[in-house]
Parts: sequence; C-alpha cells; structure tokens
Amino acid sequence: MARPRIKDVARHAGVSEKTVSNVINDYAHVSDRTRQVVREAIEHLGYRVNLAGRHLRKGRTGIIALVVPELDIPYFAELARHVIREAEERSLTVLIHQSGADRAHELAALAGFGSTFVDGIILSPLALTADDLRDRTGFPPTVLLGELLEEGADHVAIDNEGAAHEATRHLIGLGRRTILAVGGRDDSGLGTAEARTRGYRAALAGAGIAYDPAALLPVGSFRMPDGAQAVTRALEEGARPDALLCLNDQLALGALRALHERGVSVPEDVAVIGFDDVEGGRFSVPTLSTVAPDKAAVAKVAVQLLQHRIEEATAPDGAVPGVQAQDRIVAHRLVLRESTEGHEGR
Repeated sequence: MARPRIKDVARHAGVSEKTVSNVINDYAHVSDRTRQVVREAIEHLGYRVNLAGRHLRKGRTGIIALVVPELDIPYFAELARHVIREAEERSLTVLIHQSGADRAHELAALAGFGSTFVDGIILSPLALTADDLRDRTGFPPTVLLGELLEEGADHVAIDNEGAAHEATRHLIGLGRRTILAVGGRDDSGLGTAEARTRGYRAALAGAGIAYDPAALLPVGSFRMPDGAQAVTRALEEGARPDALLCLNDQLALGALRALHERGVSVPEDVAVIGFDDVEGGRFSVPTLSTVAPDKAAVAKVAVQLLQHRIEEATAPDGAVPGVQAQDRIVAHRLVLRESTEGHEGR
C-alpha cells in the first residue's frame, strides 16, 4: 500500500493541501473545527510528516550531535534525555557520541565527523584546548557545555565556581574545618574540576581556614571506584577530615562506601556533599547532599542556541540576523539530604 501523501489527507478532509500544511505546522489562523477534521484524517490515513524532505529543502538534515565524555556517567545520561526531549519538540533527531575525553575524538566531533550529516553539535569537551576552538571555519555550528574554553564560542554551564563556594560554605557553616576536595585539581586550569576547586579554596579563605594542597584528593576519573580509592588512600595515610566536597556525585557515592567500610559515620563524623544530583544519590544510605544543576535548562538553552546557529548558517544572507556568541549561565541549587544534615533537607 502506497504511503499516504498530503494530497490524500486534503481529499479525505475536504480541504486544500495548503490548509493541511497549516495544520501540520500549527499555524494559528485555522478554525478549531477544521483543525480537528484534518487531524482526524491524518490519524485515519496514518499520514506521517516527511521531516527529512522538509529539512533537506532548507539545506539541513535535521540531525544534531550530542557529544559527551562517557555515556554511563549518570549526569550525562540524564542530560542526554533532556536534550533528546528538547530536540524532539523542534523536529530534530539527536545522534549521541561518546568521546571518551579523548582529544582526537573531540576534534573529530568538532569537525562534524568529517561529514555533512549533522547540522550542528552540542559538545561537552574535556580534552580540547582554547587553540583547538579558536578557528572553527568550515565546522558545523557548535554549542559548548561546561567550562568556557574560548571567547566567541556559544557556551552553556552553571556557575561551577560559585556552586562549589556555596557547597563548601555550607560545610563550614556546619562547623566543619578539615574539608577534603575529592577530585580537586590545581585551580589554574580551565576545566570544570578546576573551577570547582577555585570555589572551594575561596570559601576556605573567606572563613579564615588555611588551604592545604594535600586536601586535594586526585582521581584518575570521576567514577565511584575512584572516589572510594581516593578516600581510602587518604584515610590510610592519616587524614582525619570532618567533611568531603566531592566534585561529582559518583565520587561522593564511592566516598560513602569507603567511609562505611572503615566504620566512619556520615554525617556525624564526616559530612559529604557532591555535584550533579543524579538519581543514585537520592537512594544511597545516607541520601546524598548535592549541588543540583538545572539539567533541563542546560538542554533547553543549548538546543535553542544551536538551532539559531543552524538557521543562521543555512539561511540566505541576512535572512536570520546574526548575534554575538552567547555565554549562558543556568541555575543550580544546593539540595541538602542526610549526608550533611542527618535528615532529608530541602
């Protein structure tokens, strides 16, 4: 059986093909009765909009890429869900690519994978440098997530430095003075971990607490085993913290396990706070206090920015006004649970 076409819908509904198109595109100037009749005809015939044809007529494929370091890190999985939902509302398909935090893979993504099958890219880079991003001539439109590597690039993030400052200040407000930063790094770099470390150090300084470089617990990656190993190693070497600022929830969940295995009570002996508000932290014992980025807002802003850049790149000259690169900061909030409060907080 031949696939129904728009003229078949028009004939079945007793309206013009233009009216069917207006209903499909949700134009306002169509009566409710006509809209209902057309939608009933679409449903009866099983008509499906040819999105590929619609996009190709505009010089696009309707496909965008989301490039993240690791798909099995819960934060990125949750973010991907929001990006897909946001893209679907704009009739876009999302190709998800895992870079493994490898510079060569991130460069390939930045170049559109050597092809023209993606209209644009949302990229969370860990290995790229500012020089890699400086000249993007001929590359697809790109929106960066995380810390800003290069002025002039569209970018979406939370205030990582401010969020870490807020979380550390909360720990200090609980009377904690020996606060280790699990995953902390030399704060002179441009990455998310470096920004969070700067916020941690600023909060210590603001409270008159001397910074000890040994309080930064390095990790190989930001997974639960790395958090457990870093905390176990610190305790074995004689560290006696009364709080842990973990730079993501995976590290914090691993830290909780390490503390439990050594008989350390949370939060009575050591308070623990993480970042990202992933689902696992709501079910851990104790439940995990965390910095919660507005992941839905990150996705919404990133897709909106990218769609504008795609329209700008494929429109006739001047048809879509160009705007300066956008550096957008979205909201975060501190969610307090049992690992700092001893009970479910706000």
